[in-house]
Amino acid sequence: MAQTKPKRLPDETPIIGARILLIESRFHEEIADELVAGALARLEMARVKFDPIAVPGALEIPVAAAISLEAAGNAGLPYDGIVALGCVIRGETEHFEIVSHNCARALMDLAVARRIALGNGVLTVNTEEQAWTRARRTEGNVGGYAASAALALVRIARARAGR
Repeated sequence: MAQTKPKRLPDETPIIGARILLIESRFHEEIADELVAGALARLEMARVKFDPIAVPGALEIPVAAAISLEAAGNAGLPYDGIVALGCVIRGETEHFEIVSHNCARALMDLAVARRIALGNGVLTVNTEEQAWTRARRTEGNVGGYAASAALALVRIARARAGR
């Protein structure tokens, strides 16, 4: 079955003043670098401010997001969105399911509870080859797509709030 590129989201206008939390898992470093490069290109195009955070693995992403959201809110500098990036590659044990499901569920629970834009670019794949196909900016560009998804949700939130 042929792999198709995700479609570009239609609105890529700048979002002046928006703040994005960019969290990356460093477990698969080279793949993470490619995901981040894709995300940064989209965030820079939108001219948003972003704070990058690196964590050891995918399970730490939701925890770091929750800690960061609370700290930023307490400081009077709330985030408008989160871009989560990482890679979980299936192994021989059930650990893959535990990590991938819990990371995704915790991120979604956090986003819905906090009503904050989320772009989930945590790859869950069977092989490293599949990860590269999805991560490369010339192919899947999941990092860029995750950033675009978060930005689309920020635009929706701002439109609904009349900003």
